[in-house]
Amino acid sequence: MQGSANLNLMIKAARKAGRALVKDFREVENLQASMKGPGDFVSRADLAAEKILHDELMGGRPTYGWHAEEGGTTPGEDPTRRWIVDPLDGTSNFLHGLPHWGISIALEHKREIVAAVVYDPAKDEMFVAEKGQGAWMNDQRIRVSGRRVLIECLFATGIPFGGERNLPEALQDLARLMPACAGVRRWGAAALDLAYVASGRFDGYWERGLHVWDMAAGLLLVREAGGFAEPIRADDDILVCGNLIAANSAVFPGFAKVIRTP
Repeated sequence: MQGSANLNLMIKAARKAGRALVKDFREVENLQASMKGPGDFVSRADLAAEKILHDELMGGRPTYGWHAEEGGTTPGEDPTRRWIVDPLDGTSNFLHGLPHWGISIALEHKREIVAAVVYDPAKDEMFVAEKGQGAWMNDQRIRVSGRRVLIECLFATGIPFGGERNLPEALQDLARLMPACAGVRRWGAAALDLAYVASGRFDGYWERGLHVWDMAAGLLLVREAGGFAEPIRADDDILVCGNLIAANSAVFPGFAKVIRTP
């Protein structure tokens, strides 16, 4: 894929931060971690990766705004553009030595995601998309799956932990969906879940209570790969409410009906 200058900057930044994270991951038992909430850890590796991304992205585009998990929000001179960044999606996996975590970078222009990178350094898989240009993984075009029957489909989700308020709804979702499908996976990294929907590995994904940095890049990947991504409540703003459902176009209506059932 011949990407724009912005996308190439995003890829370069993701690779640089990924190299640092892989180095720390090899020494995961020595990482110093502090708890910032139930089940929600932040490590020095996370903070170091965000600094690398900030230096690369803001160094290349100093007028853009910045919105990231650890570093908060900084308005830019250009009010129409901002970076939306999760430097380490899947922190709990990372700190437990599980090689399933990634870096998520999205570029927002006038409230619309126009470029996306989700990078899995442990597997060296780089998922990228730009609006109107399709979705790609390591220079190969990707598409959502072609499955059409719910009972043959494999879905992904996040299950709330630590007494989060969305737990009852998530359990109800599982009770309705699991008898109707081929299985549900909870892998602990929302950005990679969406990248896997885009590449056809999962047929669909849903979750409540996400932050914008968890899903911004993944939403564009799914849509550019031919899939649908909507808020669970159709009248919500998906980037604000944090409740989303995504799937290939054939399965989406039936899948959405199950998840949206009161």
